[in-house]
Amino acid sequence: MTDVTTMRLDLAGTRTFATPGAGQTRRRALAEFGFGWLQELWRDACAGRRHEGVALAAVGSLARGDSGPLSDYDLVLVHHPRGLSGKEVGAFADKLWYPIWDAGVRLDHSVRTVADCRAVASDDLSAAVGLLDLTHVAGDADVVNAARSTVAHDWRANARTRLAEIQESVVQRHARQGDLAHLVEPDLKEAHGGLRDMSVLRALTSAWLTDRPHGEVDDAYERILDVRDAIHVVTGRGRDRLTREDQDACAALLGYPDADDLLTDLSTSARTIAYAVDGTLRRAMQSQRARTLRVGPRRPQLAPLGYGLYRHDGEAVLGPSADLTSDPVIPLRAAVVAARGGIPLSPTTLRNLAASAPTLPEPWPEVARNLFADLLATGPGLVTVWEGLDLAGVVERWIPEWRAVRSRPQRNAVHRHTVDRHLVETVVATSGMVRDVARPDLLMLAAVLHDIGKVAGSRDHSATGARLADTALQRMGVPDADRQTVVRLVREHLTLVELATRRDPEDPATIAALSEAVDGSVTTLDLLRALTEADASAAGPKAWSDWRAGLVQRLYQTCRATLAARTPEERALVVEPTDALALSDDALERVASGDAYVTVTSLGGAHRLDIVDRDRAGLFADTAGLLAAHGFVVRSAIVRTVDGLAVNEWWVDSPGGETPLPDVIARDLRRVAGGDRSPLGRLQRRRSAAVRSPGSGSVDSTRAMVITSASDTATVIEVRATDRPGLLQDIGITLARASLSVRSAHIATYAGQTLDTFYVTEFGGGQLAPARAAQAVAMIIDTCDAA
Repeated sequence: MTDVTTMRLDLAGTRTFATPGAGQTRRRALAEFGFGWLQELWRDACAGRRHEGVALAAVGSLARGDSGPLSDYDLVLVHHPRGLSGKEVGAFADKLWYPIWDAGVRLDHSVRTVADCRAVASDDLSAAVGLLDLTHVAGDADVVNAARSTVAHDWRANARTRLAEIQESVVQRHARQGDLAHLVEPDLKEAHGGLRDMSVLRALTSAWLTDRPHGEVDDAYERILDVRDAIHVVTGRGRDRLTREDQDACAALLGYPDADDLLTDLSTSARTIAYAVDGTLRRAMQSQRARTLRVGPRRPQLAPLGYGLYRHDGEAVLGPSADLTSDPVIPLRAAVVAARGGIPLSPTTLRNLAASAPTLPEPWPEVARNLFADLLATGPGLVTVWEGLDLAGVVERWIPEWRAVRSRPQRNAVHRHTVDRHLVETVVATSGMVRDVARPDLLMLAAVLHDIGKVAGSRDHSATGARLADTALQRMGVPDADRQTVVRLVREHLTLVELATRRDPEDPATIAALSEAVDGSVTTLDLLRALTEADASAAGPKAWSDWRAGLVQRLYQTCRATLAARTPEERALVVEPTDALALSDDALERVASGDAYVTVTSLGGAHRLDIVDRDRAGLFADTAGLLAAHGFVVRSAIVRTVDGLAVNEWWVDSPGGETPLPDVIARDLRRVAGGDRSPLGRLQRRRSAAVRSPGSGSVDSTRAMVITSASDTATVIEVRATDRPGLLQDIGITLARASLSVRSAHIATYAGQTLDTFYVTEFGGGQLAPARAAQAVAMIIDTCDAA
């Protein structure tokens, strides 16, 4: 080891790494040493001669004053072309570079005129960003100042054309290197949220396009630099990657009790920088679009998303009518519409939600549980929105247990993410399996909680997680039977894959063990199979190979066949009511006069509509269409016909915040029954403006089937499809076109998926012939998939 390297390590070693603020002092001392040593080399190379128009400058970490103990030196010999000749400049450069190489210091060097600096910055984005930090070391300071000011001027002048190049470069680098916050062996420099992203932030502000966050971001940057310095000292090399074998030593040097605490802090810091660079780059792009497109005074372009949210410059923002201080559900509403639109919540909106929205009551109202399930079912759009909510502190208000797993590392060759990010990735994976299960909402809850027990000191994270999940679900107000199912899934989430890979799938003892794990329930077994695949695929390719998937599928199918043979087939069916209902005199008088009788009861943000009307062909479709036209989302419904009267119960949510008005609904039903279809006109506009989750079209097509044993007097058709505005109306119209009568219908929406059961008959009564039933199923599938 050379004297210079030893001195740099000694300078680092004399600063206590675990002392707060020591990192800045250490790096300042290293910078002073580097500049002093290079100035000595300059004087030796000059040998008493004065070289006009020639200077030594630094870029990179040395120029910024944040280099590590063994960081490279990035140097530029800048000169005026009218000074030394090319041969003389080359010889002088050799006198500078060789002593640095001889000292064992890694060197990145170049020789350039001011014009060269300008040309290189114009052609090479990385060089341009680096030259923005150009700092004088020795020699003629004027030539360095000229080069730096010229590059900075060009950078600002050409920001309009270079911004897209910056964005593309950042996106490609992040795709190659991954997220520093969620990697087991992260590259502290190049990964998303690493040191390179701070250079991007500085470059964006240098272009005068936007400001960048400070405070927490600067603190996060210093913490990552501290870890980088520790790597240099521990390994004796200028590395930027924190490998498994060095994590314990780095943690000890930095004063952490163990490596997990180090990795947790590192992950938190990286998430802060990643969120900052994403938001700053997005705002810079917005600013640039505003400059390009503005003609005259610029007015905000707000596109309504529902629930008081608007799309503005690629972000979801709260509108002036949003009830921020008295509506505890508004953070969930905001998160749902943003994730469905594949856009982030704006930083200002996140701060306002965190600071002003009231805490959800315990237990949660049903509307909050529905919205939470909807949020989890949004697919890839969930990731960015959840990250913003988590950094703002909103997620741990919903799930206090989340705090213990946030940024918690998994030093495991199978896992590629921290615990919290793995939970989110598992939820995203389950969103593609919603048609495979009867209760996608329970699947989503199990996915977001299945590893919640991976906390410090836990020996069996499944058992710990089941206990913590039970507490969280009680706080959410999940009904007892559903809560017990989710808790069972959390406790047994590894059982299927462990039995499939370690036991004989044909052995009765293996089947018995799996049957006991799911409490003999086919529905729970279906949920466990989906959770198993989502969990393993989110962990990484090593956890979900074709071989492992085949073993799991084989055991699952064997066990399912065994359970199905023992018990009646389980389906989410509601027993069809047969008893006549007692109706008030007011209701009977209203219907006798030709009007519909409508009452509205509001509870916890949801609204129940009881509607009594004369039964007629197409009534179900018209009612569903009117509710959608008014902007209501049907959560559940029971539709039935009793003695020639349609007696229907609808539970709806209101994204626009409106309360259903009974007289308006009754009036519109009367107009539609009379042939006036204008009340349905708004539905088409809502269809075209509906926000769908990114990737939602990739979900399997609609599933519809006849349940042969469900009724002796009607044909029962079960439909599973992605919910959308007007879906129920479309299904109702399809059944009417097929000349079928809807005797009763049981509508349920779970996590953005409908599970609807229709009892249909021929108009004269009686079940459908097999060919007619098959035709009805095909028509329903075509209708649902048409959108």
